[in-house]
Amino acid sequence: MPLSLRVALAAFLLSTANATVLSTVGAAANDMAALVAKPVALPDMVIGSATAPITIVEYSSLTCSHCAAFAENVFPMLQSKYIDAGMVRFVSREFPLEVKAAAASMLARCAANGDPSRFFDATMMLFRQQQDLIEHTTETLTTIGNKFGMNQAAVESCIKDDATLDKLQADQNFAYRELKVDATPTFFINGEQLKGSMSFEELEAKLAPLLKHR
Repeated sequence: MPLSLRVALAAFLLSTANATVLSTVGAAANDMAALVAKPVALPDMVIGSATAPITIVEYSSLTCSHCAAFAENVFPMLQSKYIDAGMVRFVSREFPLEVKAAAASMLARCAANGDPSRFFDATMMLFRQQQDLIEHTTETLTTIGNKFGMNQAAVESCIKDDATLDKLQADQNFAYRELKVDATPTFFINGEQLKGSMSFEELEAKLAPLLKHR
C-alpha cells in the first residue's frame, strides 16, 4: 500500500521525510475505462473541450523526471495541435511518489484556486524547477506561491491542510488499487493504460487511429 501521505507530510515538516516508490501490477485497459471516468475526491484539473473525441488522463508526480520531460517537451505540442483544436480533453491527476511531490501538488492546487489554467501554469513552473524543488523544497514552494499571490504563511497553511491531504491520499489509493497505477507518468487514452513518458511522435501514433474517421 502507498505510504500514508499524512505521515510523510508530517515528517517533511520536521525535515525527516524519506521518498517512497509505489508499485503494483497492471490490468487490462478495457476493464478500466469506466473506473477512469469515475469522479475522484479532488476536483479534476481539465483543459480541452468536454466534447473532444479523446480524453487523456495523466497520473504524474512533481518530482518525477520523466513527468517533467513530458510536461516540458511533449505537452506544449499536444496542447497546440490537439487540445486547443478540440480533439483532446486532458485531465491531470496527482500520484505523488514522495512527500515533496505531495506538498508541491497541494501548493499547485492552492495557487490555482479552482482555475485549471492556473493549475497547469503552477505545475509547469514546478516541473521546470524540479531540481530546486527536490533540493530546496520549502524555498521553491514559497517562491512559486509568491508568483500566485501567496505569502509564506499562506504557503505553509496550504501544505499543512489536512482536508486536501486526505483527498490526495484517497485519490492516490484509488488509482493504486483500482486503476493499477504503479509508476509515473501513467496515461489513460480513452481508457487504454500506457506507462512511461512518450515522445510527441509516439503519442501521435496512439491518437491517430482514434481520429481517423473524423
